[in-house]
Amino acid sequence: MAKILIPTPLRQYVAKQDAVEVAGATVGEVLATLTSEHEELRRHLYSDEGKLRSFVNVYINDEDIRYLQKDKTPVADGDTISIVPSIAGGVTVETPAPPATLSKEEVLRYSRHLIMPEVGMDGQIKLKSASVLLVGAGGLGSPLALYLAAAGIGRIGLVDFDVVDFTNLQRQVIHGTSDVGRKKLDSAAAKMTEINPYVSIGRHEVALSSENALDIIKDYDIVVDGTDNFPTRYLVNDACVLLGKPNVYGSIFRFEGQATVFAYEDGPCYRCLYPEPPPPGLVPSCAEGGVLGILPGLIGLVQATETVKLILGKGEPLVGRLLLYDALAMRFRELKLRRNPECPACGDHPTITKLIDYHQFCGVPRQEQEPVPSQGLSEWEIHPVQVKGNLDRGDRFLLLDVREPHEYQICRIPAAKLIPLGELPKRVHELDSSEEIVAYCRSGVRSGKAVDFLRQAGFRKVKNMVGGILAWSDKVDPSVPKY
Repeated sequence: MAKILIPTPLRQYVAKQDAVEVAGATVGEVLATLTSEHEELRRHLYSDEGKLRSFVNVYINDEDIRYLQKDKTPVADGDTISIVPSIAGGVTVETPAPPATLSKEEVLRYSRHLIMPEVGMDGQIKLKSASVLLVGAGGLGSPLALYLAAAGIGRIGLVDFDVVDFTNLQRQVIHGTSDVGRKKLDSAAAKMTEINPYVSIGRHEVALSSENALDIIKDYDIVVDGTDNFPTRYLVNDACVLLGKPNVYGSIFRFEGQATVFAYEDGPCYRCLYPEPPPPGLVPSCAEGGVLGILPGLIGLVQATETVKLILGKGEPLVGRLLLYDALAMRFRELKLRRNPECPACGDHPTITKLIDYHQFCGVPRQEQEPVPSQGLSEWEIHPVQVKGNLDRGDRFLLLDVREPHEYQICRIPAAKLIPLGELPKRVHELDSSEEIVAYCRSGVRSGKAVDFLRQAGFRKVKNMVGGILAWSDKVDPSVPKY
């Protein structure tokens, strides 16, 4: 029997188990047995043609099966198989000529570094001479900005165009309650300057894009990826490969995190691990699935540590190694990564020689906007105000809540029937196709998928409440808490 470790995003399809024991002589047989026992898992692991999806990697023990015998890789009793979907020694980074010395005040400030032989005066001057670009001033960017500023990185660039809101404060510790409504760049820069006035802060109040990425990144030694979406993640990767800049990567979801260093020396890049992005909506974001507030602190500090190591040229960087962290089990694991010679970005014969349209590549719209009545609704959509009117008139219809039970406990619309989206295929028999149905979720994304599923199942009287319960709170009942 082999033990298959199930990552958090896929546990809903295996009865919320974090590990499953399955028999089989090869990886292919083991996965076939797993997906036959858990049918809903199949479409997340395999394409319609029956091939393992390119954004899902499978490891046996700590080896990627792509570099073994793929699905024919033998499995022995006691082997551990890891499913790793996308949710991501010691050569110094080239930096400009260092300044001659540190000031008396800086010597005192960095004294605990200076008495370490691995850092010393030379190392601290390297840190002061270095420049690091942080893409994102949110969950991962917060600990990165705080600790890299404290460490004495000479120039730190911030890329962000968002403002602080209350939902950020649970994890984005660089911002405070008084910063709500303030630009994240301004809030972060103020805290960093308070921590270390000797650090120069570059502010880039833009959305990183194919048009500006190369111009922004070229002026920095290292890029640290603190993004939360796939288009920007692929954009950062490709720009770093084209410019020869190390990409210190981190990603988080619920209780799990990943970290590694891409595009460094002869190591792999992000596309070596995930050649293609998942289909839009298949992998939930932190806004949909949640994240433990402490988790970005830990993963961000791993990224900060790797950044400092690269600058100092000390230790063994996370190149060719993917660090996995499970907060619930309090366990770190490490998987080997290899550069793919056929990678379109960093391979022997790269085909990506310029930046592309990454929103199109990832199949997602350039900007998510809340539908409003003036924009018009399709025949499969309904506005919250109209739903409220139907309820007040006593119209007969089923209000279907497709969120998770823990979300239902936070807030709900009275009289709604709860069937989580992941359970809908096996509970569709509980619904009457002759009845009017209005589905809703948090923001309208999952309920849109529910409507699409029900339409394919033959339902013709089903609509999606646009904007979800967030729009209900805004437009109908302000007493309903937003989350």
